[in-house]
Amino acid sequence: MTDHTTLRQEIEAEQRHLDRVYARLAQLRRSAELAEKDGYQLARVGNFGALVERDAMVFHAARRRHTLDAEHEGLVFGRLDLRSGQVLHIGRLGVRGEHAEPLVIDWRAPAAAAFYQATAADPRDVVRRRVISSSGERVTRIEDDLLDPAAAPEGMRVVGDGALLATLSRTTGRGMRDIVATIQREQDEAIRSPAGGVTMVSGGPGTGKTAVALHRAAYLLYSDRNRFAGGGVLVVGPSAVFVEYIASVLPSLGENAATLQSLGSLFEGVTATRTDPTAVAAIKGSLRMRRVLERAARDQVPDAPGELRLLYRGELLRLTTAELETIRTRALPPGARRNEVRRAGFDGIFNALWAQVQRLRVGRLPDQRTFEDEIAERSDFRDFLRAWWPRLHPRHVLAWLARPERLRRYTNGLLSNAESRLLAEAYRTLDGDTFSVGDVALLDELDNLLGRPARPARRRRDPYQLVGGVREVTTYADRQRAARRDAERPADYREYAHVVVDESQDVSPMQWRMLGRRGRLASWTVVGDPAQTAWTGDPAELSRARNKALGRRPRHDFTLSTNYRNSAEIFAVAARAIREVYPDLPLPVAVRSTGVQPVELTVPAADLPGAVREATTKLLAEVEGTVGVIAPVPRLAEVASWLADAADPRLQVVDAMQAKGMEYDGVVLVGPDQIRADSAAGVRTLYVALSRATQRLTTVDWR
Repeated sequence: MTDHTTLRQEIEAEQRHLDRVYARLAQLRRSAELAEKDGYQLARVGNFGALVERDAMVFHAARRRHTLDAEHEGLVFGRLDLRSGQVLHIGRLGVRGEHAEPLVIDWRAPAAAAFYQATAADPRDVVRRRVISSSGERVTRIEDDLLDPAAAPEGMRVVGDGALLATLSRTTGRGMRDIVATIQREQDEAIRSPAGGVTMVSGGPGTGKTAVALHRAAYLLYSDRNRFAGGGVLVVGPSAVFVEYIASVLPSLGENAATLQSLGSLFEGVTATRTDPTAVAAIKGSLRMRRVLERAARDQVPDAPGELRLLYRGELLRLTTAELETIRTRALPPGARRNEVRRAGFDGIFNALWAQVQRLRVGRLPDQRTFEDEIAERSDFRDFLRAWWPRLHPRHVLAWLARPERLRRYTNGLLSNAESRLLAEAYRTLDGDTFSVGDVALLDELDNLLGRPARPARRRRDPYQLVGGVREVTTYADRQRAARRDAERPADYREYAHVVVDESQDVSPMQWRMLGRRGRLASWTVVGDPAQTAWTGDPAELSRARNKALGRRPRHDFTLSTNYRNSAEIFAVAARAIREVYPDLPLPVAVRSTGVQPVELTVPAADLPGAVREATTKLLAEVEGTVGVIAPVPRLAEVASWLADAADPRLQVVDAMQAKGMEYDGVVLVGPDQIRADSAAGVRTLYVALSRATQRLTTVDWR
């Protein structure tokens, strides 16, 4: 136990160093401002060389100033005391003093690796590791690990009960807490694994999989910025709630170059949050749906014109339904993309009509080009072409599945009668605002099947060209900004350099196909826990789809074995639930005990709303951080309505599927028995829900 005098003295010592760091930071910022100001003064020289030099100075000085401002908060978070007597302070940004002495080591630099890798078994020349917490420019807390007692000099003070467990005992805040200072060796090895290939990270609840994935993204961006910032890093999570939860982590590590998406938002223009029932999700996620969609993508447009009747120079030109279908199928051979061969369909119509004109010998025949120009000018003919072969958006074709007679044709021989009925019911009320997360992968598949019509290239306009050919006077920084705007990635970007997939155990085969299209050129980081999977489809099919997406890239496998999130008391409840169906499943070891047992309540059904409100109010009073109320998927709206008057921003109500990857200081779990019985994956979903809490867990069931 550390006495208050020692704690105060050690905090004061760290504060003195932090004051020096921020004073130096202020100097560097003033220098950047002066360099920016001096850069503008160069314009007075009056030659072009001075203007170029001015632009370069201004641009680089402004960029440096922005970096210093962005990393101001929580700049220093760690300290290493080495056997050599050297002291290294670790932070979000490297800072050197006036004589080039290191005041802060960037956390991603090789010299900082021991902060994460050193353990009591392998101290790596680290005697004491200190975690420093601060608010603004004030040190608020320190915690020490004495890793090599034999090497500790006389008088070295050790503060706290150990950095890792003390950090984990504190509250998480609304966003995912920044655990950059608590990553241990097994996690660090995964973070710093080879940049190429596929890094596979598996581990049970609370083992830090998400933290590893995000810190790996930051590490790759730091270690090879040209490659990964240039190509882009895509981080994919299971839900919009999860993406919001992790959104602040990478910026807190100094990285803003990654794109964060949920599985429900990967297709341009759609953000789906609704999840399908487990049985429906298994159908939509199956690779058999690709063949269903292939049939739909090649089918005739609903309500398309059945024939073409056209009066030309007094003669009736007519194409029957059978003739139109022949033209359509010839223009759409196997493997062709419908939107891309639309012109071939139109050419087929023109050729068929021209053949009729020749047979009818209509007056003095023009040449075919003139004939086509004449009829192409007619609005009725253009209306026919648009109705017969329109440009199709994936939304249009997926909506065809809401027509029972079409769905029966598309699924015949591919899905069982029971599966077809489930799918028909799921699509019975489909419209553009009701897509589920599972539908997004189907939209992406249809987009691939339909293709996109070629568009004429637009001539790029010089943004600084004025009227009359006069070019606006610009700085180098102006032109750099314009170049970056031109190079902005499109919304449907597909050439990422690295793809991170979190909660990968829930990614369906069709979703793996969607991810594979965005990672054709990428290396991968894939994290997950098979025990938490909600997938109830064919495991072999899932494995094939995942392997195809990841390709033949070399694999680097890592297993995380320590549960840092849950107290031992809470994880014992979760472990007991999953052991009922998987008695031999290897589970992580929870290393932290609070002495507080989870609370299990069973109340009459009529008393459930009041019991949930009371349990939630109690947890909000007991913990300083976040409280999550987790409900069965079918009852989410109902449970949320019970807590509608709770205005505490620390409270979040989610269903059992949205809870994937989330973490709360306290959890009220509503209806564990219903979650268990909801589907074939019910026990695994319950296991996930029971393992979300770090400090307090209350389950509320009804009888």
